[in-house]
Amino acid sequence: MRIEFPNSAREDFHWDAPVMRIGSAPDNDLILAAQQASAHHLRIQADRRGWVMQVLPEGGRVYVNARPVREKALLRPGDILSVGDCRMLLRAEEGPAHSLPVTVPAEGRCTVALRAVAGPLSGRVLSLQDRLELGSLGRMPLELPQGEAASLAIFWRQGQLWLEAEQVSVRYPLRVNGVAVTQAALRPGDQVGLGMHRFVVDAPGLEPEPELASPEPAAEHLPEEDAGPRGEVWWLIATAAVLALGIAVVLLVRF
Repeated sequence: MRIEFPNSAREDFHWDAPVMRIGSAPDNDLILAAQQASAHHLRIQADRRGWVMQVLPEGGRVYVNARPVREKALLRPGDILSVGDCRMLLRAEEGPAHSLPVTVPAEGRCTVALRAVAGPLSGRVLSLQDRLELGSLGRMPLELPQGEAASLAIFWRQGQLWLEAEQVSVRYPLRVNGVAVTQAALRPGDQVGLGMHRFVVDAPGLEPEPELASPEPAAEHLPEEDAGPRGEVWWLIATAAVLALGIAVVLLVRF
């Protein structure tokens, strides 16, 4: 995990352990000012779902993408975490350029949509056919503070889903998973951020299905192979013959 501090001179914070503690006490992993956070304010833990944030009992309210969180929240790269007046941008260590894009044939294109998870459009789902444009140059305006203008487009290019900034705002750059980009190949689950807007890429059919290894043909199986070694059959026959002979002798002696 990498944490940036927007509009602050503080250096980025890097963390690769399973658990990170944040607060003003010196025993925390990330230490904030006392006027910003309580001694032990929150904890972020990595598990199979991703990054799970838990607000500790002595911690105050925490905001994720301007939404208050009192107990727990599932975080993703690109989220803005606010504690007091400290704003933290969460991002992965590697940028989108390091992620291998997914390529699908033209006839196999799946349904793709942007799901707004924060900002004025929160709750809306914007579907993509061949091209989707948002911002001052697109059909769907994206409001930014202080009258700033920016536009983005999502489209198919050679079987890959691409994002491109058509009009860039210096103050509010276009981000994918927290990383500032002008263009990037998108994958399912990526978070696209512009100002206060946050969108998650929903494309369940974009991920290639895992290849299943075909089982090796089984060798021809004969029923007699399930029996024991051939020598055991003769022992059984000999034993049965001895028992039959013994029974005959007993009967002969008695009669």
